[in-house]
Amino acid sequence: MITINSISGGKTSSYIAANYEANYNLFSLVRIEDINCKFPDEILRKRVEDKIQMPFIGTAEDDKIIHTMFDLEQYIGKEITWVSGITYDQVLKTKGGWLPNKLHRYCTTHLKIEPMFYWWANNINEPVRMRIGFRANEVTRKIRMIEKLNKDGLLEFKGTFAKNNRGQNKWELYAWQKPEFPLIDNRIFKDEIEKYWKDKPVRFAELNNCVGCFHRNPILLRKLWDIHPNKMEWFNNQEKLKKKGTWRSDLPYEKIKNIKLQYELTFSDFTECDSGYCGL
Repeated sequence: MITINSISGGKTSSYIAANYEANYNLFSLVRIEDINCKFPDEILRKRVEDKIQMPFIGTAEDDKIIHTMFDLEQYIGKEITWVSGITYDQVLKTKGGWLPNKLHRYCTTHLKIEPMFYWWANNINEPVRMRIGFRANEVTRKIRMIEKLNKDGLLEFKGTFAKNNRGQNKWELYAWQKPEFPLIDNRIFKDEIEKYWKDKPVRFAELNNCVGCFHRNPILLRKLWDIHPNKMEWFNNQEKLKKKGTWRSDLPYEKIKNIKLQYELTFSDFTECDSGYCGL
């Protein structure tokens, strides 16, 4: 069975890529269309377009993730396969009918999992072992994923490759991956991963996943407004443009933007629970 390392761009999944041999290392890029969020390095931006074979303006994640992926590829000496689906803007226009939120987190499906699935269908099309970057203290996340497996121990994805008699997309469930959790199996915790990457030639963002992720603590989101104002403004504008709910049930992003911080915060002031994750 073919093995794939699922890479998010953070230290944990990168640790798997560096220490666990696989047939493929697979990274899914989240794109946005806002010219104000354009990736600043033109040469590197073109390299990204060559990787994904589609236009790239900017990403909803920290720009440093682009450097991470190219650094990591050089460090491990193996190709990283990049995929990308429709942009986040298109997801919000055509999927769900409302802004994604904690109860309806459809963004992960369309921005991360779906591009990986269709790459798999076009290039492999048989069940694979998919290594997931859950650390030894994240057994609960493993259990939630295991509970979704079918009777053959595989995760399924609802995809479409054909039309029915009425010209509509014909949707079917495809059993495509058997998740594996090497860091849980080998009792690898965050401190060991941090120690591993110390002084290594790979740049990492302070936080992984989308800058304005609704899972994040409002105070952390407010801090990120100072660091990534254009990206945070993109998230803020979606609430104004979509007019179908808000990212969070407690505070609209405009109010988060106007929070007055009483003292200077550092990322160490927040826990992983504050910073959120995309559910992969």
